[in-house]
Amino acid sequence: MCHDIDAHPPVRPIAGAAVDSEDLVLTSADGTRFAAFAARAARPGGAGMVVLPDVRGLFPFYEELALRFAENGIHSVAFDYFGRTGGVAKRGADFEFMPHVRQTKAELIADDVRACVDYLRSPEGGACTSVFTVGFCFGGSNSWLQSANVAGLAGAIGFYGRPGPSFADGSPGPTARAGEMKAPILGFMGGADQGIPETEVQGYRDALAAAGVPNEVITYEGAPHSFFDRMQTQYQEQSDDAWRRILAFVAANSA
Repeated sequence: MCHDIDAHPPVRPIAGAAVDSEDLVLTSADGTRFAAFAARAARPGGAGMVVLPDVRGLFPFYEELALRFAENGIHSVAFDYFGRTGGVAKRGADFEFMPHVRQTKAELIADDVRACVDYLRSPEGGACTSVFTVGFCFGGSNSWLQSANVAGLAGAIGFYGRPGPSFADGSPGPTARAGEMKAPILGFMGGADQGIPETEVQGYRDALAAAGVPNEVITYEGAPHSFFDRMQTQYQEQSDDAWRRILAFVAANSA
């Protein structure tokens, strides 16, 4: 499990920051309609961010995170994976997400990401000139994969994603596809994450280096899976460091 339904990002709102937000329904390449949440910066810097949630799909944690990006001048869209099987309506804490997760396919998630990227590049989405992805757990792995899937992506960021094959459909994971990646990679891992051993993380670093992909994959010693959470107050220092690194990564890789 990744973030609880009542979790919040460990990033405090910027006092006085003005953002515009709305629920969206976007359309993927196969005609599927899927839910999304857009947050637009009042003072944009040209960058856009696609937020890939954990296995629960779109819920308030990721909507709030999109707002925090917008407060920092980054237009953002958080989206839901389950348009094909679960529709576009808002969902509560009792939503049984795993049956839907098992029906996802990496190639269709990539199509949905492309629809989000197209939206951010459009005038309605902010006419972003540099678009990034960020994801968590299941979304972390899929965010990294967009470095291979989405043309012109400026960078791909992942929190505690599994570098190996996707558990949803068994398709090749980030390590196996490192040679196809074009956009720089940023990663944040927990040293106490029992589900992702450091040997697997180091294998990912090695594959990226061998492929010549600019990357920084950081392991926070002692931090668990899902440490980037306001409820995990003992890991606030690590969360603050990750947030600073994300903003710096966006600034460094924006056109």
